[in-house]
Amino acid sequence: MSGAGGRYIVVEGPIGVGKTSLARRLAASLGAELLLEAAEENPFLERFYRDPRGAALPTQLAFLIQRVQQLEALRQGDLFRGDLVADYLLAKDRLFAEVTLDADELRLYEAFHRRLAPNPPPPDLVIYLQAPVGVLLARIARRGRPWERGIEAGYLERLAEAYTRFFHHYDEAPLLIVNAAEIDLVDSEADYEALLRHVRATRHGRHYLNPAPMGL
Repeated sequence: MSGAGGRYIVVEGPIGVGKTSLARRLAASLGAELLLEAAEENPFLERFYRDPRGAALPTQLAFLIQRVQQLEALRQGDLFRGDLVADYLLAKDRLFAEVTLDADELRLYEAFHRRLAPNPPPPDLVIYLQAPVGVLLARIARRGRPWERGIEAGYLERLAEAYTRFFHHYDEAPLLIVNAAEIDLVDSEADYEALLRHVRATRHGRHYLNPAPMGL
C-alpha cells in the first residue's frame, strides 16, 4: 500500500461483474491479504431488492458502517503493511447512495458519512470491470444468491451508468479499465494471465484492457 511497504489493489464494478471472484484470485496469486464486502451480512439487503424505495436508507447506512468497521480494523491490526486486495472502494459508497436515496435521505447519509468515514490511503491500483446489463443479469442469475433475485434491469442500468460517470472522473489512483463482458477471469487461465500481466505492470496513469470477443 502507498507509503506502507505493500501494494493495495481494489477491484470494482457493478453487481454481477465478477469483482469478488477476481479479488479472491488476485489475492491468491499475489500472496495478499483479502478484504471483501460482506453483502450477506447486511440485514436490509434482501428487503431492499424487494422494496427499493422503503429500504434504501437502512441498507446504505448498514453498508457504510460495515465498511468503516472493516477499514478501522485493518488500521488497528496494521494489516496495511503487506499487500492487500479488496473488492470495494470506499469512495464509491456515495455512488450507491446517489442512485438509491431521495434528496432528504442523501443529506442524512452524507452527514453520517462525514462523521464516520475513515480516510484510508489511496489504492496503488484500481481495476474497474465493465459489462453490459444483460451480461450482469445473466451472471447474477447463474450464481443464484437468494437476496439478489429481486434485482431489476432498470436498477442495474442506473448503477452501471453511475459507475461510468464515477470512473470517468476518477484520478486518485492508477486505473485499469477492463471490458469483462467477453472474458472469463475465473476459469480461463489465458484471460486471467493477460489481466495479471497488466496488474503487475501498471503503476501509474489510466489503462484499458479490451480483449477481442471470444471466437474471433
